[in-house]
Amino acid sequence: MSDTPSLMPAAVIARPSARPLTLAAYACFVPIGIATILLGPMLPILSARWSMTYSEAGRLFPVQYIAATAGVAASGWLVSRRGFRFAIRIGLLLLAAGLALLLAGSKLLALFCIAGYGVGLGIAVPAANLLVAELNPDRRSATLNWLNFWWSAGAVSCPFLVAAAAKSHRLPQFLGAVSGLSLLVFAIFVAVPGTTVQSKDNHDKKLEIVPLIRRSLSSFLALAALFFIYVGSENSFGGWVASYAKNLDNLTPAMAALTPAFFYAALTVGRSLAPALLREVDDVKLAQAGVLLGVAGTAGLVFSSGLIGVAVSACAAGLGFSSVYPISIALLSREFGSASSRIGSVMFTLSNLGGGLLPWVVGVYSTRFGTLKAGLLVPLLGSIVMFAILLGKWARPEAPSVKQI
Repeated sequence: MSDTPSLMPAAVIARPSARPLTLAAYACFVPIGIATILLGPMLPILSARWSMTYSEAGRLFPVQYIAATAGVAASGWLVSRRGFRFAIRIGLLLLAAGLALLLAGSKLLALFCIAGYGVGLGIAVPAANLLVAELNPDRRSATLNWLNFWWSAGAVSCPFLVAAAAKSHRLPQFLGAVSGLSLLVFAIFVAVPGTTVQSKDNHDKKLEIVPLIRRSLSSFLALAALFFIYVGSENSFGGWVASYAKNLDNLTPAMAALTPAFFYAALTVGRSLAPALLREVDDVKLAQAGVLLGVAGTAGLVFSSGLIGVAVSACAAGLGFSSVYPISIALLSREFGSASSRIGSVMFTLSNLGGGLLPWVVGVYSTRFGTLKAGLLVPLLGSIVMFAILLGKWARPEAPSVKQI
C-alpha cells in the first residue's frame, strides 16, 4: 500500500468488526448477483412479452446500468457521510423494491423498477467491494474473489430459478422471493456487530485526488479501461447468451434460458479456486491467463451451433473472466491506497457505463446485420483489448504502510 494521505470516508470500519462485516458483505452479494444478471435470462421472456427487437431489448441494459451509474455517485456521497454499512443497507432496500414491482404493471413501470434496482446495485456494490478491501488489507485479492464468488453463486442460480418460475408461471413470486432475501440481508447488516469511528481529518481538510492520479496516470488509465471493458464484456456475454441459444434450432426456450448458468457457474468455480491459485501465481499473471481463456470462450460461442458448443464456450469464458474483476479491484486498492474509496467512484462509474453500453451495442449490431453472431464480436474484441492492457507492467508490488481502518 502506498503512503497516500488517508482519504477514507467519515465512517471508518474498526478492526474488531472485520470478520462479521466481511461475512455480511458476502451474504449481500447473493441477491445482488441474482439481480445483476436478471435481465439476461429474462430477456427472451421480456422480448416476447413486449414484442421487442434485438435493438429494443438491448436498451434495457443501459436503463439498468445508467441508473447504476447514478447509484455509484450516490454511494460515494453516502459512504463519505454515513459509512459503508449505511450505503449497503440503502442499496438493498432499493433492490428489494425494484424487484418486487418489476412485473406488477406496465412496461413503463418495469423500466422504472429496472432503474430502481439498478440504483440500488450502484450504491451497494462499490460500498461492499471497498469495505471488504479495506477490512482485509493483507488478503485483498483473495477476499475480493470470495466476495465475488458469492455474487457468482447468486448469478449462477438465477437462470435456473427464472426457467423454473417461467415454466410454472410464477415469475412474480420468484421476484418477490428475491426481494424478500434482500430484506433479510438488510436485517443482517442492521444486526451484525461492528463499530465505526469518526475520521478527525475528514472535515478539517480537503485532500486532492488530481495530483495523485497524475503521479499514477498509467495505472489510473489502465484500471479505467479494465473496469469499463470487463463489465461490458461480461454483461454482453452473459446477457445475450440465452437469446443466442434460443435461435438455435435444436434448443427449447426453457433450455435456452438455462444457458447463462454455464457461464456463471464457471465464474463461481473460478472465483472459488482463485484464492488458492493466488498463493502460487501473481495476480496480474492470473488475470492475463484468464482473459486469454475468455477470448477463446467468446470466439467459441460465435462459432457454436448447438448446446455442447454453447456450454463449452460459456464455461471457458466464465472460468477465464472469473478473476479479472476482483483482481482489478485489488489493484485499485493497492495502487491508490486509502484514496481508492474516492477513485473507486470513478472506476465503478466506468464499469456501469461499460455494463450498459456494450450489451446495447451488441443489440444494435445484431439488428443491423440480422444475426447475434455479429453483435458478439463486441465482447470478443473487448477481451482482446483487456489482454493487451494487462500485458503492460503497470501494477507495482504493494509497499508496506500504516493505515487507519
